[in-house]
Amino acid sequence: MPEFLTPARLGFAEDGTPYSAAYGDLYHAAQGGPAQADHVFLRGNGLPARWDGARRFTILETGFGLGLSFLATWRAWREDPRRCARLHFVSVEKHPFTAQDLAVLHAPYAELAPLSAELRDAWPLLVPGVHRLEFEQGRVVLTLAFGDAQQLLPQLRLAADAIFLDGFAPAKNPDMWSPALLKAVARLAAPGATAATWSVATPVREALRAAGFAAEKRRGFARKSEMLVASFVPRRALRHAPPPPAERTAVVIGAGVAGAAACERLAARGWEVTLLERHRAPALEASGNHAGVFHPIVTPDDSHIARLTRAAFSWLLEHWRQFDAIGAAPEWQRCGVLQLARDAREDAAQRAAVAALGCPPDYAQYVDAGKASACAGVPLAAGGLWFAEGGWIRPASLVSALIARSRAKLLYGREAAALEQEGARWLVRDREGEAIAEAGAVVLANAGDALHLAPSEHIRLRRVRGQLTYLPPLQELKTVLLRGGMVLPPIDGISVTGASFDLDDEDRAVRADSHAGNLERLERLVPGAARGLDPKKLDGRVAFRTVARDRLPLIGALDAPGLYGAFAYGSRGLLWAGLGAELLASLMEGEPLPLEGVLADAVAPGRFAARAKRRAGSPGSRL
Repeated sequence: MPEFLTPARLGFAEDGTPYSAAYGDLYHAAQGGPAQADHVFLRGNGLPARWDGARRFTILETGFGLGLSFLATWRAWREDPRRCARLHFVSVEKHPFTAQDLAVLHAPYAELAPLSAELRDAWPLLVPGVHRLEFEQGRVVLTLAFGDAQQLLPQLRLAADAIFLDGFAPAKNPDMWSPALLKAVARLAAPGATAATWSVATPVREALRAAGFAAEKRRGFARKSEMLVASFVPRRALRHAPPPPAERTAVVIGAGVAGAAACERLAARGWEVTLLERHRAPALEASGNHAGVFHPIVTPDDSHIARLTRAAFSWLLEHWRQFDAIGAAPEWQRCGVLQLARDAREDAAQRAAVAALGCPPDYAQYVDAGKASACAGVPLAAGGLWFAEGGWIRPASLVSALIARSRAKLLYGREAAALEQEGARWLVRDREGEAIAEAGAVVLANAGDALHLAPSEHIRLRRVRGQLTYLPPLQELKTVLLRGGMVLPPIDGISVTGASFDLDDEDRAVRADSHAGNLERLERLVPGAARGLDPKKLDGRVAFRTVARDRLPLIGALDAPGLYGAFAYGSRGLLWAGLGAELLASLMEGEPLPLEGVLADAVAPGRFAARAKRRAGSPGSRL
């Protein structure tokens, strides 16, 4: 069932300390949240000394609240000349505040003002799931998991060096201190991990010990005379997080949006990347389309695709905003996207989906035909879902921005024909057998051609021909419209409609029959818009997209060590490529993952082999 996210309500005790009426408790001690965070959580975990000179340090927090512990940690990291190279801070929050309420709550702390302003500027839409934010040019990474900690902690993938056990008092919110929850925390602890909390309640101490922590009391903060610090001493061997790679070099094959995103995310972690492309320039396949659409998906059952697109949408809004901030932005516009219902059944499903998820209006809302027409600027015959933050982007401009930021070595006009593993390194050979690139890892981001280089008996892909039709500008149209097809508002003097969906059709030529089909779909979107247009006289573009059987991408490790994939994005490459690259880079580095484990498993390339193995072992599968 979908998880309903309820934002926190702004409230204060008589002395002005932030207060939760829902739990009947204060968010922090009256003597000050940052000071409490410094004493209990930082010093209680031996910080900042413990991250001294480390390449990476990971902190897990069980309640984000006002974000003061994160801000205090960020400040300590910033002020420490011996700080770790990359700080991961992962925090769960069931009832997040809005950015507007956070501004009120942060106002008393002038010493944190520059950092808190950055946090609020990057604050995600309040929708369930995992959201990743980056600060300090990617050296400080905040991963927020919005939802119930009991459900989310088992889904997180990380190895925490330090744990901030925070939350309302055990008497007020016992679920946050239960033995089951603390065992879930212990599962995420790295060897040598420590934990700290302001609570010394007997049930908390017993639950920590049962989870494998050795706890002891220390001097508390302000009026609270005692606090707990703990060391993780598991009773059985741990599954260690994979060590960081000894060599950070990679060849990425394919210079579309998937490959460019992989280059940029690896480079952000200090990798030396070579980008290999068979064409003479990047973005000449599907990423060369005039423009494409980005928007989330909502479904009544909050399916894997809906959850994955939600996480990807959250990622791209913040990541592209960062490109804007440094003056390296792609061409994009959040003009809004209207997904019109095709019939009464779909209309009912859209209403049910929005109601089930409790979507905030700035994420998704249902609008009737009148409101939809007002949003679009043209008369529409149906209502549907309004995604106010969705819009269009020029894919080639995104590819250019990602490649420029990656500073990758570019090898254009060189086709990878074979891969060869020599020890811990990979060689990429062309059709003449010449080695044209080598590295410690290879990332296949070349859509359907990936399986030519790394065949798999379990992965089946299909190529889908998609033809776009270029139209005279629909000047009154203000938003993107979807209804069994799409139409874009004017972009550089062209409106785009389409695309056709032609299975097993390898024709690269622009065809009149595909234009005719696109015009039929255009009429269903904007009645009258196709009147007078001759399919034989229109221009357009053909591209091919690759899809897997379950319509989910393939992101992660392939069958050989050091070989990875990021392909089969289908028609959602613009949406999925960014988060997919972040997931891929996190896997390659052994870092906390940017989404729930069940979603990482859902896109793992090995899922098809795992399903085949389960089927082979099920009763009745053998003759």
